[in-house]
Amino acid sequence: MREHLVFLETSSAAVKIAAWIFLFLGVAGGLLIFAGRLPGKSIQDAVINIAAGAFFFFFLYLIAKIADLLIKIINEIKKE
Repeated sequence: MREHLVFLETSSAAVKIAAWIFLFLGVAGGLLIFAGRLPGKSIQDAVINIAAGAFFFFFLYLIAKIADLLIKIINEIKKE
């Protein structure tokens, strides 16, 4: 597992970046719908857009945190 530490660290960072992008796009799209910039969309579409962005953010961020925890466990085993 020690040879995979660089991959785990890199993928954890990439997944965290993807999570923040999902959150930003979800909130930005929802705010555009709330502001009336997207004609033909209702308030429910905005709420669904924000909720989907938040869900994907928390889901991906949780995966990245699990990878960080796995890195810490591997480093602790490595010390012994």
